[in-house]
Amino acid sequence: MSPTTPSVRTQFLIFTLFGEFILPRGGSIWTSSLIRLLEQLGVGERAARLTLSRMTSKGWLSARKEGRRSQYSLTPRGWSLLVQGGQRIYEGPVKEWDGMWQIIVFSLPEKKRSLRHAFRTRLPWYGFGQLAPNMWISPRNRKTEILALCNELKIQDHIEIFSGIHMGPSEGQALVRRCWELPRLASQYKKFIAKFEKEYLAYKNNGHAAPKMDDCFVRRFWLLQEYQQFPRIDPNLPAALLPADWIGFQARQLLEEYRGILESPANQFVDEIVAAEPAR
Repeated sequence: MSPTTPSVRTQFLIFTLFGEFILPRGGSIWTSSLIRLLEQLGVGERAARLTLSRMTSKGWLSARKEGRRSQYSLTPRGWSLLVQGGQRIYEGPVKEWDGMWQIIVFSLPEKKRSLRHAFRTRLPWYGFGQLAPNMWISPRNRKTEILALCNELKIQDHIEIFSGIHMGPSEGQALVRRCWELPRLASQYKKFIAKFEKEYLAYKNNGHAAPKMDDCFVRRFWLLQEYQQFPRIDPNLPAALLPADWIGFQARQLLEEYRGILESPANQFVDEIVAAEPAR
């Protein structure tokens, strides 16, 4: 059974491809090899070249020519984005929590409305939930990331970061319900599990012949592409603040185990595509 190809923008596919397969290989790839990999994902050459050109003009990639060949590499900006993304996607759950909350309070004037919007938009990526109009909280220490974000947006003078213990009167899980939509998040996790669990169990239990290398590559790609929505909406709360049967743990286990099954043949396929690049 072939995995269903989601309808997503080609740029997002290229980011995932670089993050999962090209970044671990140094962050550079010849254009012909990149196009062959994208063809496996249903992206035509014309769309691929157009999107690569746009990503270069936006500063995510850089292009280099060598004779008649060309090569794409991650820029420092693109590299930073993918490293941060990988850290959030594969970030482990908090098993032991000290009860400390990190609090962000900010006030930006109306003339900085666009920066205020940009800051608010990025906060959920770092696991913050909105407790009040200009107050966001997280049970994780994200000081380094938030200070870097403030420096990037140049809004340091409008932000304060605090750390402290919640004294009540509500309970911790009630506080969570005010800041995050766990039922909606659980519903998304259920869809993810329903989409991949059957084929994962089939391979795990040797229910049918092992998939070919190219099939493993495609399946591993779409597995990650589907899962990477969750860091944007899942704050990765400590177990003490989650329901005892939190489905997010099951989804993460599925990702890690199924990705592990597909990893070796998928990597072998990519290595063969890269090695097939004609000599100079």
